[in-house]
Amino acid sequence: MIEVKELSMRYGRTLAVDDLTFTVKPGRVTGFLGPNGAGKSTTMRAVLGLEVPAAGEALVDGRPYASLRRPMRTMGALLDAGAVHGGRSARDHLTCLARSNGIGRGRVAEVLDQVGLTDVADRRIGGFSLGMKQRLGIAAALLGDPAVLMFDEPLNGLDPEGIRWLRDLLRSLADEGRTVLLSSHLMNEMALTADHVIVIGRGRLIADTAMNDLAGHFQGDVLVRTACPDRLAAVMRAHGATVTAGDDGALSVRDLDAAEIGVLALSAGIALAELSPRGASLEEAFMRLTEDDTEYRTAPKEAAR
Repeated sequence: MIEVKELSMRYGRTLAVDDLTFTVKPGRVTGFLGPNGAGKSTTMRAVLGLEVPAAGEALVDGRPYASLRRPMRTMGALLDAGAVHGGRSARDHLTCLARSNGIGRGRVAEVLDQVGLTDVADRRIGGFSLGMKQRLGIAAALLGDPAVLMFDEPLNGLDPEGIRWLRDLLRSLADEGRTVLLSSHLMNEMALTADHVIVIGRGRLIADTAMNDLAGHFQGDVLVRTACPDRLAAVMRAHGATVTAGDDGALSVRDLDAAEIGVLALSAGIALAELSPRGASLEEAFMRLTEDDTEYRTAPKEAAR
């Protein structure tokens, strides 16, 4: 497991991580979410022993990562795909890492094939695209066949095929009983990949819950289609609903459920073509959870003029 216990990280007067506690358990993909500046990357660096906490601790299998004799055999990590020697080939880069952790050369060939880089293994990394560097970083994380894996924004630069490949890979690793921690800003992909989510904002824990439960904490809307949208909208607003009209004429209704809308439409003699309850998406749930903890906020168009 990855255990973060009462972790605090301070840079001068800035408290980047504030008494943060959570556990990443095996057998599932855990999404690590938060706005820019929330402290996600700082926390991951603390797990790897690259940052010294002001208080608390971060442990891998009950021990500090820096104390592990062959750390890549216990946990593999990808924090920055560009942090590689551009003059080396992909094969040489992985071979150096393997030798430092007592891993055989045969494993280098295995992970190169696993991430789809066998055909370019002897090319210099400096000529790689961002997506290729991400694949190389993933290969390095897999090199020691570790039980714990941690990835910071690994989807950046991957094409659609690469995103799907990584999604399937992460799911298969979790299904094998491994511990997987994944940070990403791509909410649609996170919703498809993660079983559990940890949400932080301004360095503090906001939510630690199953993916299926996160959006369930927030009311969705009801999609309504009718030949008389203006009439129906007026009726629903009179009964306390919040109604938003879409470009295609469909109505998004909040504060009334589908049954209540159906009764109101029937009473007003308005025929309905569609009445579909919709749950809150992960993106919407995330935005609501973190609305008070977003450090960098874009001004509305009206205010920016």
